[in-house]
Amino acid sequence: MSDGKGPLVFITGASSGIGQALAAQYARSGWRLALSARRVDEVQAWAQSQSIAAEQVQVYGADVAQPDSIIGAGRACIERQGLPDVVIANAGISIGMDTAERDDLDVMAQTFAINNLGMAATFHPFVAAMRARGSGRLVGIASVAGIRGLPGHGAYCGSKAGVISYCESLRTELHGTGVRVVTICPGYVATPLTEGNRYGMPFLMQPDDFAGRARRAIEEGSSYRVIPWQMGVVAKLLRLVPNALFDRAVQGRGRKRRRSEA
Repeated sequence: MSDGKGPLVFITGASSGIGQALAAQYARSGWRLALSARRVDEVQAWAQSQSIAAEQVQVYGADVAQPDSIIGAGRACIERQGLPDVVIANAGISIGMDTAERDDLDVMAQTFAINNLGMAATFHPFVAAMRARGSGRLVGIASVAGIRGLPGHGAYCGSKAGVISYCESLRTELHGTGVRVVTICPGYVATPLTEGNRYGMPFLMQPDDFAGRARRAIEEGSSYRVIPWQMGVVAKLLRLVPNALFDRAVQGRGRKRRRSEA
């Protein structure tokens, strides 16, 4: 338990989608919320619309793409609300890219800045303090897209593969300290991140359904969880498919919209 009147969860990317659904899940269970987002007013308005008591939630303005910005938010959280019990690095972007286009290299740089460096910077203020306390959960939101590369998804697939490996490395570093690192790999979830996709999305989940399952995985301290489980089966099968067969299978698949196509 963190200092204060109840357990505390810190969530990035809380202004919409998965982050907002996770915040609602924890709020309904009486947890205190530390929510980080660039759009502070929107998050505060959402909290009020959900009848979340003012003393239950604190919103921190931060840009995850700027390490010092999100580190500052984490430090402010510790100072104002205490050390969280759970930290969820959820903020992320997904934009299509074509390596032949120079502008798309900038898209890749931004994607890695938010999805990868931003995750490490989110965890940074809490690691030493959680280790000293001997407890805590550091949760990285990855994706099944990190398991195999898909055409037009180089930036996103690459970044999420990096999230999976980074969280695994951090988990081994913290083994035996009482601090658990949990990697969550969502399949397709109906959020602003996926609404413009130009391809089929099997086992599409609603955000609240996903958030409920993710929270259970976090509470269990699961090291790695694909949600829903059906996508976990698909992901394992995809890893077993020979490259030549996989390459042929994904030809003609719809590609993620590039920034110039948005």
